[in-house]
Amino acid sequence: MNSFDLTGKAALVTGGNGGIGLAMARALAQAGAALAIAGRDAGKNAAAAAELKAVPIACDLKDADACRAMVDEAAGRLGRLDILVNNAGTNIRKAPQDYSVAEWRAVLDTNLTSAFVASQAAYPHMLRAGGGKIVNIGSMMSLFGASFAAPYGASKGGVVQLTRSLAAAWAKDNIQVNAVLPGWIDTALTRRAREEVAGLHERVLARTPAARWGTPEDLGGIAVFLASAASDFVTGTAIPVDGGYSSLG
Repeated sequence: MNSFDLTGKAALVTGGNGGIGLAMARALAQAGAALAIAGRDAGKNAAAAAELKAVPIACDLKDADACRAMVDEAAGRLGRLDILVNNAGTNIRKAPQDYSVAEWRAVLDTNLTSAFVASQAAYPHMLRAGGGKIVNIGSMMSLFGASFAAPYGASKGGVVQLTRSLAAAWAKDNIQVNAVLPGWIDTALTRRAREEVAGLHERVLARTPAARWGTPEDLGGIAVFLASAASDFVTGTAIPVDGGYSSLG
């Protein structure tokens, strides 16, 4: 038996139409999972869905009712739901004193509240399936502070604590909940950060033992591991995937 085989499993990846989410979705598909891809951009959803033979679902995850409906639609169209990857995220870079409350809420609702609501909605579907896997995407900002990312860091720290709470509550139901903490990964989001934060590229390379930025594909293996039977006794963890960045303390 291949413990990493996802044949017969159904997965929903939020923010799965680009960047880290798309790379994780590709890896899950290659391992045999049937997929639903959710995001705000219907065009990007359709392109990713065509590539992966996935179900596309357009959704603004800041809307709790829409978020619940997204999960139910994925489970309905796939016939079941075994795996939820809470990957959708956003960031607004400013000094802390310059954020509006609306900006704070936009980041927290996208990054943290949507993960909670989607997990709640997935719970009964996973119960019916006899168990499940929830993979929450945190960040190295769960571990470190950044002067230009107060709401983002708060949301990602919250993702780690949410992960631990859900893991403790749902272990009895054979639902494993874990978090992945990506380091500096070369995506559209971080390319914009390099434009907005002077010297960021050089600082990242100087601190990262692997001496490079990560790629979205670097997250594929951990996604399959945490979504598969290989991780059945792993729950409540937060695993950095950062080329050693966090190992330096």
